[in-house]
Amino acid sequence: MGQADLASISSHSNVDVVALCDVDSNMLAEVKLKFPNAKTYKDYRVMLKELSNEIDAVVVSTPDHTHAPASIMAMEMNKPVYCQKPLTHYVEEARAMDKMAKDKKLVTQMGIQVHSFYDYKLATLLIQDGIIGKVHTVRAWSPKNWGYNGPTPANGDPVPENLDWNLWLGTSAERPYKDGFYHPGNWRKLVDYGCATLGDMGVHIFDTPYNALQLDVPRTITTNCRKPNGFGYPEKNMVSYEFPGTKYTTDTLKWVWYDGVGADKQREDLMLPDGADLHDQGAMFIGEKGRLYLPHYKIMPKLIVDGSYKDIDITRYKLNQPLPGDNSESNKHYHEFVDACLGTGKTSAPFSYASRLTETILLGVIAGRFPNKTLHWDAKKAQFKEEQANQYLGGVYRKF
Repeated sequence: MGQADLASISSHSNVDVVALCDVDSNMLAEVKLKFPNAKTYKDYRVMLKELSNEIDAVVVSTPDHTHAPASIMAMEMNKPVYCQKPLTHYVEEARAMDKMAKDKKLVTQMGIQVHSFYDYKLATLLIQDGIIGKVHTVRAWSPKNWGYNGPTPANGDPVPENLDWNLWLGTSAERPYKDGFYHPGNWRKLVDYGCATLGDMGVHIFDTPYNALQLDVPRTITTNCRKPNGFGYPEKNMVSYEFPGTKYTTDTLKWVWYDGVGADKQREDLMLPDGADLHDQGAMFIGEKGRLYLPHYKIMPKLIVDGSYKDIDITRYKLNQPLPGDNSESNKHYHEFVDACLGTGKTSAPFSYASRLTETILLGVIAGRFPNKTLHWDAKKAQFKEEQANQYLGGVYRKF
């Protein structure tokens, strides 16, 4: 994702890539070929200190556990930050980043590029225009399996020469390196580094309903999954949230998330006309006057009333229709950040929004440590009623 972020942010005509940082020297060498004038580093702390006067803005594209440490250091230096999703690994970090961005009045953006896609913007307008009335339930799903039900590795392996394992671990606890478990691609499955499928695809798929319905954080969360093992996330989860109502919902909103292979989608309110199959990933808004089906992604939302598809008149909504397959759709979100840094626009997913969405996601991840037990969240106190759950709202940073 770091390479994708780099390509998109650098596609803006006013961006000059002055520095690149990666703990993997092979990856760093690969991108250095594309940006030969950029200085290279393996430690973001050294880069930020040495180039504090040359860097105008920072993009953070690391595993989740390094999002907050790197972003907060950059923000302390008054740098605008574009940070990948989920915004943080811990709830306490999300609130801290939101506060710092507000206090310093910094331009920020979370990396949920589909937030700027036409189909998701249209779905937001349709819902807020009352196309299905007030919404009482949202169901969302993904078959991805960012979970691991196996044992914790018993022994370590030699660290590859190209990898600085200490810097990869960063603020997380010391652990022996093991081939195939961490770098480069499997960290999302593991409790110390990622946030499971919910923290990956869930952020994308939750985003449009969350934004369209103008939700805040939930009141209760219940996760149905296997018992926690302290190392890997469950491979299959069903997470149920209850939110306080908004002007676009009934008095309360029920939200159910399914992930993993074979996630339960055989429900009446998920059935499509003519027995069609649901897309692998997506969301269904269920309202007083019908349903709005929003596959993930680059597929137009579909209105379902009384078991049949109904036409949607989109001419009344002032959105520029993108060209089919136009890659600029993805670049929009990045360019929006650059323009905001230059004072010619605003971001649509600043940390003030991203922190709440991330908090919601992370509360569901925490609930997975207490299978089938309903947790009650006090947003003002930023605590669970269930005291034993509060230990997972933050973590101890290792000095590295």
